[in-house]
Amino acid sequence: MTPPPYYGQQPPAAAGNDKTTLWGVLGIVFALCCTPLAIVFAILSLLEARKVGKQPILAYVAFGVAALGLIGNIIYFASGGFSR
Repeated sequence: MTPPPYYGQQPPAAAGNDKTTLWGVLGIVFALCCTPLAIVFAILSLLEARKVGKQPILAYVAFGVAALGLIGNIIYFASGGFSR
């Protein structure tokens, strides 16, 4: 005899539809060159991970790399690195 289903929980999505890794990797790659796109892809990865019940590690890494890149750019431009 099987227990009745728990209706407060959604069934996991099919493995073929999971784009968590794709969005996370794109977030990390774009964090190196285009911070706004990196933040968008990191958010997509975070939302997808929550939807399918996976750990959002790549989203956190993308947020971290984007933040470090943004801070580095602020320091670079504030110190006059672009003025010639």
